[in-house]
Amino acid sequence: MIKIKPILTVTMNPSVDIVYQLDSLELDTTNRVNYVYKTAGGKGLNVSRVLHQLCVPVLATGMVGGVLGEFITRQLDEICMPHNFLSISSPTRNCIAILHDGKQTEILEPGPTLTKAEYTNFIQYFSNLLLETQIVCISGSLAKGVPNTYYIDLIKLCRQNNIPCLLDCSNEALLNVLNSSVKPTLIKPNLMELSRVVQQSFTDNLERELVHVLNQPLFSGIEWIIVSLGSDGAIAKHNDIFYRVEIPSIDVINPVGSGDATIAGLAYGLAKQLTDEEILIFGNVCGMLNAQENETGKINIKKLPNLREQIRVIKIN
Repeated sequence: MIKIKPILTVTMNPSVDIVYQLDSLELDTTNRVNYVYKTAGGKGLNVSRVLHQLCVPVLATGMVGGVLGEFITRQLDEICMPHNFLSISSPTRNCIAILHDGKQTEILEPGPTLTKAEYTNFIQYFSNLLLETQIVCISGSLAKGVPNTYYIDLIKLCRQNNIPCLLDCSNEALLNVLNSSVKPTLIKPNLMELSRVVQQSFTDNLERELVHVLNQPLFSGIEWIIVSLGSDGAIAKHNDIFYRVEIPSIDVINPVGSGDATIAGLAYGLAKQLTDEEILIFGNVCGMLNAQENETGKINIKKLPNLREQIRVIKIN
């Protein structure tokens, strides 16, 4: 029997994600929470949970420390999620999302400061894990103390081992990767993140402008670029072909982690060697399914077929 290699998810700055649901948020007074959800968090772990629900072999890695790090590994054990983290001396962080008045307010702790020995050791740790990996998903911010060029080193190892790498990060960490000679297989910036990277705002002629921007040398060498447009779907580029992804309107309960669920769906599609259209549909449907749940990184598989049929992928001429 052939053993299927897992998808490796990397979370360099994990957290315990706390979601508070309120009818409304009032400042400078006491607010009582209706519902509280605490999950092993960080973007890569959200990706892991969705892949796990899709019954795809997955292995979560990164660095954890302290009591909150123990909470993360214990919760992953409870759902039988395979993981292999490197322990660090500083404690893992909390991240709080307050859902109120139809809005989302986030309070994010900075997290641990890693020593040079810790982030250097992880390079070898990661290299060893690649020996039994089919696809890598690197998600989220870097912990303090880690050079903003660090993802380049991880992507380089993926390239040397001929392993596709999906990168979901922003700001300087993303820009450094784009300016390097080592490119990931896929990136998924939202419109705001892309605007910061290219230092350009976008107008109503969005489709035309995105086609122009994504054809710039900055993005050369990246096989897949998916620009998330929120409720307006996405614009995607696979090699030299552009697509517009149209999605139906849905009742959003908790949008936290929807981008991560999208990455999970895209990784699933690549692992299954689906067509371009099917990959884009599967990625978007997973993001939408996450938004319809209270818990972060959770999807209802039973709703997948019906929602999948409502997504349209149109090739842009």
